[in-house]
Amino acid sequence: MAESKAPEKLTRKTKSIAQLFAQRVSETPDREAYRYPVGGEGAAEEWRSMTWRQTGERVKAMAAGLLSLGLHREERVGILSNTRVEWLLCDLGILSAGGATTTVYPSSTAEDCAFILADSETRYVFAEDNSQVAKLREHRGQMPKLAKVILIDDAPQAKDGDWVISLADLEAAGAALLQKDPHAVDDVVKGIEPTQLATLIYTSGTTGKPKGVRLLHECWAYTSDAIDAVKLWGPDDVQYLWLPMSHSFGKVLMSGHIASGSVTAVDGRIPKIVENLAVVRPTIMAAVPRIFEKVYNKVLEGVKAGSPIKQKIFHWAVATGKEGSKVRQEGREPSGLLALKLRIADKLVFSKIKDRFGGRVRYFISGSAPLSREIAEFFHACNILILEGYGLTESSAASFVNRPSKYAFGSVGMPMPGTELKIAAEDGEILIKSPGVMQGYHNLADASAEALTNDGWLRTGDIGEIDQRGFLRITDRKKDLIKTSGGKYIAPQAIEGKLKAACPYISQVIVHGDKRNFVTALVTLDEEATMKWAKEKGFNGKSYSEVVQSPEVKNLLDPYFKEVNKTLAKYESVKQFAVLPQDLSIDAGELTPSLKVKRKVVEKKYATMLDKMYEGSVADMG
Repeated sequence: MAESKAPEKLTRKTKSIAQLFAQRVSETPDREAYRYPVGGEGAAEEWRSMTWRQTGERVKAMAAGLLSLGLHREERVGILSNTRVEWLLCDLGILSAGGATTTVYPSSTAEDCAFILADSETRYVFAEDNSQVAKLREHRGQMPKLAKVILIDDAPQAKDGDWVISLADLEAAGAALLQKDPHAVDDVVKGIEPTQLATLIYTSGTTGKPKGVRLLHECWAYTSDAIDAVKLWGPDDVQYLWLPMSHSFGKVLMSGHIASGSVTAVDGRIPKIVENLAVVRPTIMAAVPRIFEKVYNKVLEGVKAGSPIKQKIFHWAVATGKEGSKVRQEGREPSGLLALKLRIADKLVFSKIKDRFGGRVRYFISGSAPLSREIAEFFHACNILILEGYGLTESSAASFVNRPSKYAFGSVGMPMPGTELKIAAEDGEILIKSPGVMQGYHNLADASAEALTNDGWLRTGDIGEIDQRGFLRITDRKKDLIKTSGGKYIAPQAIEGKLKAACPYISQVIVHGDKRNFVTALVTLDEEATMKWAKEKGFNGKSYSEVVQSPEVKNLLDPYFKEVNKTLAKYESVKQFAVLPQDLSIDAGELTPSLKVKRKVVEKKYATMLDKMYEGSVADMG
């Protein structure tokens, strides 16, 4: 093993998120905690807010309601809902009642819901609406432990009897319990031990059934302490939270928010992101790389549509911004003539890009998938800092992050305080040890032993290296590495990132070539950008699927592939590519809910198309 430097020390203050939350309510009761949208669909939508005191009252009522139902320590309570303020309240209610939250993606099929809830032996479930209840009803017989469903929206249906109750009914039952015993919830919270189960998150695998990751109260307590130690949040920040709360990335943002005592605006409706940014005007926001790729491509598309003088101003501004970026990366602020030029560039170009994000963002946090270095550097040239981080569900998400004052593009940052790192000498695999690492997989002793070493190191399955300054760089997924028939190893994600950064029309790329004699790629296109181009080229009346299958589209993309190939070794270069008839989607099972590509699923689905690109190829072209 090649071991990193000793981990940064961390002063531990927190035993559980339930205790941290109670402390937050006590310390800053009248400060704003959450903002959330109400109305819509016929009624005018507005944003409302809750103080920490109001949040605490609702959470305590939910916790007491669960206790009145008979919830015992570490018993599981599911949440089957989109990201919304009630998701966070329900989770805090479960934890404050001493229970453990089973997270279920709202996009899960009825069969997957039944498997997760049965495997976890979940006793109660918070369901968003009657469409989610219908999934549970369909497989009720397979979930014998599921005693009660608590409906967040809609009214319970008569056919479900007392199996389904409303959230209001639960809170009323909790209020009645608290009237009899005002300290019922407080006593439970005080008695929570760090080693108790807090969360079961089922990872969405590309094959087979999902595995339940067992995360203890200690895991989330650690992440809150570590985030607080590196000061990612301040009490005056406004976070915009839209990521799936069923995913560990969303959960860790909840921990950081409570530790900081700041404001979080919550709305998981992805089509509303752009509109919400203008309303919320966040100072920090976490996102997946796809969001930055879309904005980047939209900016470039707008530049191309502008006049020659506007294009010239844009390119001058970006070149100036890159000079400023270089100075800032060295830990200094630009001065003199460069500072003056940057102010002009900001007024003419950068301020307009920043306005797309509400105009107040201090920095973004990117995670869940690799962020292209080119895109990170472009945004930094525009004085928009994206801090890439890294972690797994199995490590409670927050294991590495670039810091506002110390960052390196192309890296995922340095270990969080209290996290140890090793790089396996034999294959370069990243191993992590920290209080955030899972207890194991639920009911899967063999899988747990495969993931965890005897002395507590987590095998991440990712390949990486540590640079001289201590920044970790992920080179690829261990299982995703391609080995050509010529024996060359290729990291597909690096090539995919370059292609998405180079071409404003590309939405997704899957680089292929394992056991093949050269590299190919499957490509999907951004519908909005492609149809705009098609209209300019006279494809009137043609559907999106007809446009993307046309020879003209191949000719449009070909120069971008040639340009990227110049930056690659000969054996890495993409010799052929095919355009898919539609974009990848969660509903089709091609993307995980956190927008990661299920590579094997896509390759299997389009195996015929891939095979066709290799027809007649016999020589090793690498």
